[in-house]
Amino acid sequence: MNFAVVDRSKPSLMLLAISLFSVVVNFLWQGHTGFNLWDEGYLWYGAKEIAAGAVPIRDFMAYDPGRYYWAASYFWLSGDTGISALRVSVALFQVLGMYAGLWTISLALRGRSFTSTLIYLSLAAITLMTWMYPRHKIFDISISMIIIAAIAHLVLSPTSIRYFLLGVIVGLAAVFGRNHGVYGALASAFALGWLSIARKPDNFRKAILLWGTGVFVGFLPVILMCAIIPGYLKSFLDTIVFMLDQGNTNLPLPVPWPWTVGFGTAGVEVETRWLLIGLCFMALIGFGVGSLVWIFRAGSQRKAVPPEWVAVACAALPYSHYAFARADLGHLAQAIYPLLVGVLIALAASEKIWIRVSLAALTAMVSVFILAGWQPGILARTQAGWKTINVSGTALLVDPSTSEAVELLRDLTHRYSPDGRPVLVLPFWPGAYPLLNRKAPLWEIYALSPRSEEFQRNEIEEIKKANPGFALVFDMAMDGREELRYSNSHRLIDEYIRANFERIQDSPNAAYLIYKAKAANPLPGQ
Repeated sequence: MNFAVVDRSKPSLMLLAISLFSVVVNFLWQGHTGFNLWDEGYLWYGAKEIAAGAVPIRDFMAYDPGRYYWAASYFWLSGDTGISALRVSVALFQVLGMYAGLWTISLALRGRSFTSTLIYLSLAAITLMTWMYPRHKIFDISISMIIIAAIAHLVLSPTSIRYFLLGVIVGLAAVFGRNHGVYGALASAFALGWLSIARKPDNFRKAILLWGTGVFVGFLPVILMCAIIPGYLKSFLDTIVFMLDQGNTNLPLPVPWPWTVGFGTAGVEVETRWLLIGLCFMALIGFGVGSLVWIFRAGSQRKAVPPEWVAVACAALPYSHYAFARADLGHLAQAIYPLLVGVLIALAASEKIWIRVSLAALTAMVSVFILAGWQPGILARTQAGWKTINVSGTALLVDPSTSEAVELLRDLTHRYSPDGRPVLVLPFWPGAYPLLNRKAPLWEIYALSPRSEEFQRNEIEEIKKANPGFALVFDMAMDGREELRYSNSHRLIDEYIRANFERIQDSPNAAYLIYKAKAANPLPGQ
């Protein structure tokens, strides 16, 4: 079958319309709901700093630079650096991811009528959109679907330009996150290996060279940053060394296997949800291994394998690593898209429209049920105590604990750091800085892992220079691990704060250790 000919007949406008409609509806529903001082604040701070001329990784702790420059580009175009502008920039990237995912699924609907295709892809869009959690990780989720689509595009017609294009996309993915570069490279290796067996290209060495050249071109922004920006190469390499010293890419959590659910302890709804989540973790491995074995066996026998199946099979196992690196729902959602797209491709194979539509609707409903316990748009409408607050000129409906935290931060700033004086908020709330329109007085804005004494001494010098009016230390042992409590992971900085700041006793939360600078006095009447 000539897949390339069929490829040209796909209704691109339909895919774009569904993608745009899904993203816009989702944004209208919950784009002004919820606020995360943790990871979303981490992204917001970085984008604002870049818009102000700073360099990620070198000047402040950051992910790889792609996502920040994407968001900052929208800041520059819109003239707005607020939380709403950040979310719009993320939503624009989300359109690309949705389009890529739906495009791959549409390959399984070859020959279907326009109406049945529209209905099926609309239901598929609900499933894809539902799993796009958390919102500040939509870059990662979208990139996984873009890589899947790029592999399918190559397998449809393995021409020289498509080998090169896949390499470019993998290289660009690494600009947004080096883990995506690794996952994309592994998925590409599986795809190229499958093509060498199933299609036996005439000049396979040339194909690999073209792919590698594409990776270099795609990764060129980071290469140029390392070559041109003073200090960037050292900072970039330091992050790699630190990651290798840690021995993992994330803080690990136990995998919530189905048999670990505490049945009879949390209620039927919660237990069912966690049972399904555990099954998803099992499915990641089962699908990743099973689909890969199947396509290579079929390829070695020269049996036809649909390009979309090759794509999801090649990406599933590499991306499953992300879920198990930190086994919570957020990381599952970022790893599940090869499996999710694969399921929707499989359901589309049914010849009877009512069967595939019914199964697609069931998949969407199960997805909504699983994610209902985390989506802010649902929580805000089902939980009591949510309040509307103003964040950078945008009215946001937030949960009680976030409202309390924002009010506390603003009150402390008003009392102890007026007129732009720096603040020090450690270790988990990098969003405090853009919220308060302040620059962080140290490099490590999100302190999750232990640091060396030399690193801490350098950070202390930066704190001295900044002279913050107050310090707030969130005294929590991350994941219940005492070695990750800030006073243990950053002992020298914690001792410096205790010695040079005065403890404030009237904290609204026992976990919030609040200090004012000894030379700082509250405003009259406070």
